[in-house]
Amino acid sequence: MNPKLRLTILRIFALVIVIGISIFVFLIRDKAGEFQVYGYLGVFIVALLAYATVLLPAPAVAIVFSWGSVFNPAGVALAAGAGAALGEISGYLAGFSGQAVIEKVELYQRLTNFMQRNGALTVFVLSAIPNPLFDLAGAAAGALKMPLQKFLLWCWLGETVKMFIFAYAGASSLGKFFT
Repeated sequence: MNPKLRLTILRIFALVIVIGISIFVFLIRDKAGEFQVYGYLGVFIVALLAYATVLLPAPAVAIVFSWGSVFNPAGVALAAGAGAALGEISGYLAGFSGQAVIEKVELYQRLTNFMQRNGALTVFVLSAIPNPLFDLAGAAAGALKMPLQKFLLWCWLGETVKMFIFAYAGASSLGKFFT
């Protein structure tokens, strides 16, 4: 098979997967609380699904905040950080598959230029702070063909820092009502 055709087919396949995951998670978003019975695995699954959406809102940070008061906040943060990092592969795939769609957006161009110079730092910082731009950062990483292992490592570190903050904030504020 022609390498260019094969790449095009892979990109289309990746885009279809990303769209499918995003629609699925958006449709089941109201059932996220039901995963609490699974403990840390439930936290992992909710974070994975919530962060697998691309540009659609999902309730992961709010759940981490509230579950931080129910479970050990460090365990919640670690499980949510791992799930969120794996979920962000969808943004990475979106960049790999559909880079032509977003490469004309000025913010994406600036982010891509910064990522070319400071890729790991960009992924870490943008994943560590709550913001809607991380999907663009994941897409830029995929489009720039940042090694997936490197992307996942820095994304996991950033997401885990963010989840620690939310889980401990939930434990310290909501925990007072349950003790």
